[in-house]
Amino acid sequence: MIYSNNITRRDWLTNAAVIACGATAQRAKANSEEPVKTKSVAAIVSIYEPGTHADVLVGKILEGWKQDGGTGPALKLESLYVDQFSDLDISRQMAAKYNVPIFDTIERAVTVGGDHIPVDGVISIGEHGDYPFNEKEQQLYPRRRFFKEITDTFEKYNRVVPVFNDKHLGPVWSDGKWIYDRARKMQVPFMAGSSLPLTYRKPEINLPPGSEIEAAVGIGYSGLDIYGIHALECYQCLVEQRRGAEKGVKWVQYLEGDAMWKALDEGIVPKNLFTAALAAVPKLDNTDIRKDPDAALFLFKYHDGFLGIQFMLQSVNRTSVALKLKGQQPIATQFEERTEPSHPHFAYLLKGIERMIHTGRPTYPVERTLLTGGILDRALTSRIQNGKRLMTPELSIQYQPANYPHAPMPDLTSNPSRS
Repeated sequence: MIYSNNITRRDWLTNAAVIACGATAQRAKANSEEPVKTKSVAAIVSIYEPGTHADVLVGKILEGWKQDGGTGPALKLESLYVDQFSDLDISRQMAAKYNVPIFDTIERAVTVGGDHIPVDGVISIGEHGDYPFNEKEQQLYPRRRFFKEITDTFEKYNRVVPVFNDKHLGPVWSDGKWIYDRARKMQVPFMAGSSLPLTYRKPEINLPPGSEIEAAVGIGYSGLDIYGIHALECYQCLVEQRRGAEKGVKWVQYLEGDAMWKALDEGIVPKNLFTAALAAVPKLDNTDIRKDPDAALFLFKYHDGFLGIQFMLQSVNRTSVALKLKGQQPIATQFEERTEPSHPHFAYLLKGIERMIHTGRPTYPVERTLLTGGILDRALTSRIQNGKRLMTPELSIQYQPANYPHAPMPDLTSNPSRS
């Protein structure tokens, strides 16, 4: 069984004053205030083109929260490693503009070409680029290789700093578990995951810890692997607030076609929650969703008996979750993906990363992403095994949710560039 000792809600409140975001953020100290010291980071990225995750995360460190040259996080990019250079590459242009060296190895990037580790954190973005797919249609991004070389450098130079891993850890379970175990063994302050749990919710939903959640249905879209992790992270960030959670998942099953709709028609999936979740997302057209040949359903049973229900539909183009709380009517929310200014939900992800780098402690538990990545990998395994239900003792993952706030934080209504 896997346990988390990451930051709690009480820790978050206690440390809030010392982790304010932005280059002009202030820290309260006694009866005076002093500016927050900027922390330095190395970025290890697979590819750096306009609109890639490298652009919308690293670009905000270089050019501000809105990537318009304005105020940004209290972070400074000291070095960059780029695994692949394409015809659309902008890493060299950005590096030249902001006087950031690009190194040809991960070790040299983490050491900024020196004989020690001068940076305060590392951001690892193994997303986008020309990488192969396996038989489960998982794109084999080099996240394990990136993390191994980062932590090999930590061992060589006898210093550990916080690391953020973009999206799920693997995406293959064995890689994700290896990364997690290595981080724990080396006591690396470590975070990972999707930007969507931190994005805007339409309408706003906030669940306190210990909520009496009776059922939940999620709807996601696009590729099963590339967007399945986003959908599962959105689902988990809500259901982990249920009473008695989180203890992990005991089995996972993939359904499609008639078997998927049978689960809805026979009441395994609550129809009212499916209807509410579907109403919360925009549709691509008026096509009958039951005629979608690529629709899929991930079912998974938690150890406390709660049934996880995650649809992946190609007739919609956003992510939603519907919930049934005890004694209440169903509620549903869409996890908005705004594109302007410069994909702002990534700014809220970056705020969480910045917080970890400033405090030296994970802002929220990496175990959530370990669990969701494991559910996804097992669902895709079930898919190639004709929908076989897979027992998952390896997903007995326990952790305490941090209840970290999502966008917009209370003081962001009028100015989303501040926190």
